[in-house]
Amino acid sequence: MINKMLLVVAIIVLLPSNLYAEERINPNYDADRAATAGADQYGMKRYVMAFLKRGPNRDRTDEEAKALQAAHMANIGRLAEAGKLVLAGPFLADGELRGIYIFNVTSIEEAKALTASDPAVQAGSLIMELKAWYGSAALTEMNGLHKLMSKTTM
Repeated sequence: MINKMLLVVAIIVLLPSNLYAEERINPNYDADRAATAGADQYGMKRYVMAFLKRGPNRDRTDEEAKALQAAHMANIGRLAEAGKLVLAGPFLADGELRGIYIFNVTSIEEAKALTASDPAVQAGSLIMELKAWYGSAALTEMNGLHKLMSKTTM
């Protein structure tokens, strides 16, 4: 008898929540935009996040460091233009952790190949720790938005 009562209570409690879930469809949903971004039903997708860390080889002249930084930034721009890098930026503190990348790829292996193209990684100035990450598919639009907001280019 108690089991039947619990079942009836569970049905009464869960039935409204199922109806409520059906009412939570996003009225602003853009199916084409979501498909272009590779979004799942929650507007999310897989990425690979890279934590850029201080590498073992940082002993350079100011001129060498400046040239390496310029090459590093050019590589960031190339990856962003190719749609492989949706977010990049340095941390403001001067510690071991230097910055992050979010790669628009689903595998660590593909991110490793992209990481290997960075002149700062090649020179041993930076090393990268890669992690699979699940985040908003809207990040794929970040580079286009950035172009609209940056007054100067690098």
